[in-house]
Amino acid sequence: MHALKPLPWFAATLFACAGHTFAASSMAADEAAIRAQSVSWAKAYNGGDAVGVAAQYADDALLMPPGAPGVRGRAAIQAYFTKDIAASHAAGVVFNLDPHTDVGVAGNTGWESGTYTATIKGTVVESGKFLSVSRKQGGKWHYLRDTWNVDAPPK
Repeated sequence: MHALKPLPWFAATLFACAGHTFAASSMAADEAAIRAQSVSWAKAYNGGDAVGVAAQYADDALLMPPGAPGVRGRAAIQAYFTKDIAASHAAGVVFNLDPHTDVGVAGNTGWESGTYTATIKGTVVESGKFLSVSRKQGGKWHYLRDTWNVDAPPK
């Protein structure tokens, strides 16, 4: 009879470890999805696809670009990026994200921060950092808040 006493503890430990493993793998998958979201954003931006960029944002998102008022809502964000992308493409700008970002997840909220450069013909013309907060809905991550700023002091 005494030999069976550790069994419930052992079973509980196994279930706890299995739950932790599931949570850790789920969190890793969410972190990877948030990073992939940024890669998709940059690909759409560099491809001249304002609709694809705007699709990365929640309907109630707030975009906070440097030197400009905040832009609220997916339709307004698409209008902002339609102009911004056109100007960037006319100047020959290519947007590059450093793939080494910091990402965190808590439930259905995630964040990512990192750095970027903008180049023209391979020459860096701007460098800066960004911070995005995302929300997971329907199994997909969308930006809820997005902001960035340049490293150079204002002119």
